[in-house]
Amino acid sequence: MSRAFVKDADDNANSALPDIPLSEHPNYVTPRGLQQLRERLAATQTRRDAIKAAEEALGQQSELAAVERDLRWLTTRVSSAIEIDLAQQPRDRVAFGATVTVDTGEGEHRYRIVGEEEADAEHGLVSYVSPLARALIGARVGEEVVWHRPAGDMRVEVVAIDYGDDT
Repeated sequence: MSRAFVKDADDNANSALPDIPLSEHPNYVTPRGLQQLRERLAATQTRRDAIKAAEEALGQQSELAAVERDLRWLTTRVSSAIEIDLAQQPRDRVAFGATVTVDTGEGEHRYRIVGEEEADAEHGLVSYVSPLARALIGARVGEEVVWHRPAGDMRVEVVAIDYGDDT
């Protein structure tokens, strides 16, 4: 029989999944964002340990490979995290960690500028590298900025800036 049709036992061990790409941007995080990363890392380590301890581990090789890939990525993100002390941020202008209230002409909206891993637009958490955050960073209350969006540019006025509670 040809070797082409025989699966070696080592094939699973050598078929590690490619690493998850890392952002080219500095890994700025809020205290909350760093805590979330650490919790994800701990949960992923627990999952890996459970898979390794399972009797039918052979059937879970692909899951183990995925979990180990996630572990490599999370370990790198936690170790490269640059935690920003929100108490040291300027109170008179928008910077990382700020919750910004803006008036779009269609009403007021609140956005919090956070790290890439913490971003969740549905909940008003925008990455500091997003077009909205880049437009807002450095602005003061009363200033208008132009938000370059795929749907077209929009002028927004900064109504309030807050660095309060990090939850």
